[in-house]
This record gives sequence, structure tokens and C-alpha cells, in this order.
Amino acid sequence: MSLYSFIQQFDLADVPLETRKRIETCLLDIIGVAAAARDNHTSHVLQEFAVAHYPAATLSSRLWFDGRPVHPLGAAYAGGFSVDSLDAHEGHFTSKGHAGATVVPAIIALIDAFCASGKNISGEEMLCVLTIGYETALRAGRALMATAAQYHASGAFAGIGVVCAGARLLKLDEQTFRHALGIAEYFGPRCPMMRVVDYPSMLRDAHGAGAHAGISALLMAQAGVTGAPAETVELLGGLPYWQGLGESWEIDEQYFKPWPVCRWAQPALTAMTQLMSEHPEIAPENIETIQIETFHESVRLQGHFPENADEAQYALAFPVAALVARGQVTASEVTGTAIDAPDILAVSKIINIAEAGDLSARFPEEILSRVTVQLKDGRCISSPTTSAKGDPANPMSAAEFIEKYRLFSEQSLGVSRSRLLEQAVASLAEKPDCEGLLNLLLSPCTEAAYK
Repeated sequence: MSLYSFIQQFDLADVPLETRKRIETCLLDIIGVAAAARDNHTSHVLQEFAVAHYPAATLSSRLWFDGRPVHPLGAAYAGGFSVDSLDAHEGHFTSKGHAGATVVPAIIALIDAFCASGKNISGEEMLCVLTIGYETALRAGRALMATAAQYHASGAFAGIGVVCAGARLLKLDEQTFRHALGIAEYFGPRCPMMRVVDYPSMLRDAHGAGAHAGISALLMAQAGVTGAPAETVELLGGLPYWQGLGESWEIDEQYFKPWPVCRWAQPALTAMTQLMSEHPEIAPENIETIQIETFHESVRLQGHFPENADEAQYALAFPVAALVARGQVTASEVTGTAIDAPDILAVSKIINIAEAGDLSARFPEEILSRVTVQLKDGRCISSPTTSAKGDPANPMSAAEFIEKYRLFSEQSLGVSRSRLLEQAVASLAEKPDCEGLLNLLLSPCTEAAYK
């Protein structure tokens, strides 16, 4: 099946039940992360940037949990940055990145603009469009990672998913669609990911830029700008990654994060969680040193003494120290005053990180770490080689996922609005329109309005 045929003929009934459920889980995960991130510095800066520089015109979309109207380009930009600003959203191994933090904010912006013009999108169609966006973004990511010499941020490929989803929504003809793909890829932010790992900043994984590039490509192609072909989609290097489209599902290989830090830090957190559960004597006052063995990219995280939230979330030592010191790693441990917390920093300074050749050789198909705790009484407690909780082979249960969503969303949104969003996503496929979900996502955040 051609990519264009897949997009235009796709039906949610064609997707296995478990895959359909995963799409709903992905959507709820992004919403929970966005809720927890809505008041942080990055989210505020980008919302004001969007209001100042992307005023609503013929097209108008609302900012998440804010309600102010801006152009969809600004809404997608701000939404992508906001979700990306709290590193707790789902991801994918072989693309070495994430689709949802680009695709969901961009498509929500397009759908809101679509509905604002008087048109209707059913809940089922919204899920169809999101499924197309995820599946095509992840395949584009695999193609880019296999054919590019440098490791690029997720925004470099996820804009392709925005174009594919948007082509269904806007009913583009095939020629216009091909040009939009080419524009999105050509202007895609092929950002050097390891630079942000080495020097963390608000740029993160380029999700805002990817969302902007995808919507811009759709609008430019509609206006008559040419750009075909897209190398990662249509030329020889990328073609193998589009085989089996509509038959096998990259979405099924998505992982979910229990903690709001880089995925590469999560195997060590999983290993330490297990050790602390089995050995209650592992407490800050009893520890001499902590040794983490991991793969090369994870070693690059380091991050013993972060200076801001970006550095804390692109760190390895600091979140492990937070787990040991406080028994948890939530947004509160990797933002705000926690960055300077003496209890966390005291543990962080006794953590040593080293590369293990066997673990580097298994990356990116597997992300693994080992942890050894040397106690002051002379005992040495070691974990086995451990994969991250939330991997497809080590999944979070439905109960664990809902616990995460509520933990992330309720403190920011209040219990009532959090639960209404949870219910809206669960019932979306049966709804004749998606206005209820959009209003919960895009109206100003006041708890009193939802009691």
C-alpha cells in the first residue's frame, strides 16, 4: 500500500485492539505531561512568544490550558516546547526519539483551527489522525537514524508525521501531499541531539520546532510551494522503513516513562528502585558510594550538580540521587528549588558513572544499566543488568500508568479536571465530535469551573 493510500483509506477498525488502546494511552500520557509542565518557565516563555509573534488570523487555535487564541503555528510551537520541557513523555527505541510530543500538539492545533472554522471532527477521526501521525513519524525516525551520519533530535523526523496526519485532516491531493512531505523534511530541524545532552537547554528534543515545521509545510504546500521528494520517505535509503505499513505497527514498540527524566537514565532508576525495595538498609546515611554502569550515551548525561531544570532532567546522577534521598522522582524533584536541595546533592556527589562495553553494544535496541551500592558497613549490593520500567518487554501496568497520569495532572489541574480529561480520552472513539476533549485541554485552567 502506498503511503498516500494508507493515509486516506485508514480506518481505526484496521488496527488491532491493543494498538488502539496504546494510542489512547499515548494521548493521555502527553496530556498528563503537558498538565504537569503547564506552569514551568519554558511553557510560560513559549506561550508568551506565541501570543506576541503568532497572532490568530484566518486560522486560530487555542493555547493548552490557557485559552488564548493564536495561529496554529504558534500553538504547535508552544505546545511542543511545553510537553518537551518535562521529560516524561513516551518514546521509541529504534527511532531513538519520540513522536507524540511533536504530533499531538501539532494535530490538536490543526483540529482546533478546523473546528473553529465550523467543521466537525469526530472522536474516532481524531484518533485516526493521531494514529497516522504516530505511525508515520516513527517510521520516518527509523529511516532518518539509519541514513544520517549524525544523531538528530526527534523534531527532525516527527514533522513528517504531522504532515501525514494533516494530509488526512485537510484532504490534500497526492501531489500537494508529496510536496508537503518534501518541505517538512527539507526544512526539518536536523538538530545535533548530543549537543543538548552535553549542554542541556530549553531546546531539548526539538519537538516545538518539529511541530512548527510540519504545520508550516502543510500550509506552504497548500499555497503552491513545491518540495518533493522527501528522501527518508521516497528515495532508496528510506524505502525499507515504510514496508508493511498498515500491517505492522511501530506504535506497539512505544515505551512509557515512570519518571520525568531522559530515557537513558531510566534503567538505572529502575535498578535502584528494585534494590531499595529489596534492601531497606539502602538509605543516604548508610551509603559509601553508588556505581552506575551504563551505555555510552547514558554516560554522557552525568549531571551530578545541575544548575537548572533542563540539566536536572538530562542527567543521570541527580535523578538517581533524588530517588535515594526522597524515595521518588516527580516533577518536584527535577524542577524549582529541588535543584539546589542539600539532601539530593549530598547523594549525587557519591555517585560514580562508567561506560560498560557490553551495554553500549546493545544500544539502541536495548537500553540497560547496572547499579552497585557500597554500604558503609562493608556490604556491596548489586543489581542485575536492568532494562527500564515501561519498556515493551517490561511494561507499566494499566494501574501504574493511571497512577502516573493522576500524579502528573492532578496537582496542576485539580482532581475534577484531571478525571474529566481521563474520561474524555477513554470515551473519545464513541463521541460524534471532539469538542469536549478540546475544551478541557484548551480552556483556561481554573479548578472552580470543573466542580
